[in-house]
Amino acid sequence: MNAKQNIYFASDLHLGAPSREESLLRERRFVQWLESIRSQAAELFLVGDVFDFWFEYRHAVPKGYVRILGKLAELADTGTKIHLFTGNHDLWYRSYFPSEIGAQVHEQPVRRELHGRRFYIAHGDGLGPGDRGYKLMKKVFTFPLSIWAYRLLHPDLGIWLAGYVSGMSRDYQRETDDSFLGEKEFLIAHSRAVLAKSPDVDYFVYGHRHILRDEEIQPGKHTIFLGDWIHFFSYLEVSPDAVSLCRFAGETGNVQASHKDEKFRV
Repeated sequence: MNAKQNIYFASDLHLGAPSREESLLRERRFVQWLESIRSQAAELFLVGDVFDFWFEYRHAVPKGYVRILGKLAELADTGTKIHLFTGNHDLWYRSYFPSEIGAQVHEQPVRRELHGRRFYIAHGDGLGPGDRGYKLMKKVFTFPLSIWAYRLLHPDLGIWLAGYVSGMSRDYQRETDDSFLGEKEFLIAHSRAVLAKSPDVDYFVYGHRHILRDEEIQPGKHTIFLGDWIHFFSYLEVSPDAVSLCRFAGETGNVQASHKDEKFRV
């Protein structure tokens, strides 16, 4: 009998930013967490912006990230199914992760039934009302001709340029848990719109907003914001018995008697 039953969600590591030193600290902490769930994780959903920038050339990918890549490969080799969502900072996954790790890449929202509960999972960028400028820009950036043209740049130039633009976007949009907008949240509006057509969805799970929050938008219907691995070191755990938002304590964090991580029952 396979002991791996739990499903985990995390997002917004933004590895590579704002400096190699700070990124490496987050990467090591995230790898600690991956190791802590290795024997329990049946599936792992990485819900966008794992990297502050990612672009695949035909024969080159951004250097670095060996710790997380190795650990993800190890999890996959021991039976964990890995899902990787494109985010607004790492739009350009192609064949590298499927071929090297066996990860499934998702460019659109995903609907899944997990332990008898129905989930709608998405990074969150470009969903809901408003932000027409970004939605148009995303179409341009993901258009096959645009990707082909960008590959004509030498990787040294292309990766540097994308990192520079990504840094500008990060400076422009500094989001924390205090920025929650209640009913004005575009992802709350999106959840309600989806729910109007698909009332069987129980949980909407998003990254992108760097908010750690569970909002019950209707009785028994939840919109969950996954937080990030910059401020919160947070994740969602779905077991046969419960759905829990958690914060990873890590080797230097406070350890609770009942569980090494801080849990919030959803």
